[in-house]
Amino acid sequence: MFCDGCGSAVQAGQAFCSRCGKQIVGVIHTMLPVRGRVAEHIHLLGILWLAISAFNAVGGVALYIVANTVFAPGRGVGAPAFLHPLLTILGTFVLGKSALGFVAGWGLMQRERWARVLVVVLGFVSLFNIPFGTAIGVYTLWVLLPAQSEEEYEALVAARPAA
Repeated sequence: MFCDGCGSAVQAGQAFCSRCGKQIVGVIHTMLPVRGRVAEHIHLLGILWLAISAFNAVGGVALYIVANTVFAPGRGVGAPAFLHPLLTILGTFVLGKSALGFVAGWGLMQRERWARVLVVVLGFVSLFNIPFGTAIGVYTLWVLLPAQSEEEYEALVAARPAA
């Protein structure tokens, strides 16, 4: 409960404010704590990372299958020989990125200390994946990159219940 004159805390049943001396009349309103940007967006950000990682996994598996069926050596497709190893490597990288995205999304939802750093790095990498990766990358950096967000995330990590 707070004084409506100076804003200092007052106790229930107190007749005068101890700071400014104003008489407390009527109902004293309590102020609800304001949730920060990280607290409001962390769960949604974790879900979005899980979702985009699922799409990346599908794309990685598709690249790997195409590389090893259509462009496999000895198929006689008439495609350049470098396509098979190129698509295999790209598919492996995309699958690796999706695995890191799953881990990062889970870590955010569990409020793990390491998850913020991993998601910020993945957010920078995702900026080049137009259009959805760019959107989630910008959203991730907006939520988690400022120094104030780091402090708030550390407070959320410290406040989580022990397992």
